[in-house]
Amino acid sequence: MTNPMQELHIDKVVVHMGVGESGERLVNGENIIRAITGAEPVRAFAKKTQPAFGVRKGAPIGAKVTLRGQKAEEFVQTAFDIVERRLSASAFDNQGNFSFGIEEHTDFPGQSYDPQIGIYGMDVNVILEKKGIRIARRMIARRKLPAKQCVTRDEAVAFMTERYGMEVQ
Repeated sequence: MTNPMQELHIDKVVVHMGVGESGERLVNGENIIRAITGAEPVRAFAKKTQPAFGVRKGAPIGAKVTLRGQKAEEFVQTAFDIVERRLSASAFDNQGNFSFGIEEHTDFPGQSYDPQIGIYGMDVNVILEKKGIRIARRMIARRKLPAKQCVTRDEAVAFMTERYGMEVQ
């Protein structure tokens, strides 16, 4: 019998699309994310000025959406099918979170290529956690998260292999 407090689950999924400039490309990217996830995207702003790329600090250069609960589970299942249920071992960090990229938005069901829009790629960041993490986030009587409640890289890889049938290379 395993401890239910030690079971992993997906806390949230962040889908990010960086287009590098504001204007029509950013609006197209927001519309694509809205269509794929069913959620309203927020804009991401440049943190630094990059003259080589024509980016100014504070300029909108991308869009992102945070999904939780059932929407996150459904999106992750679709995204895993697109990457053929394969992840690189380097995609996992030491806290058990992982990220991967999807090269073309047209791989999602219901999305087709439109020459007026072009092709957009996106990053998918999946945050895993165990129950009981609230003690580190609450305002009153906040405590440090015990080591056994922290998600490790090996636990995350095992979870993805068992639960979602992912192949980690």
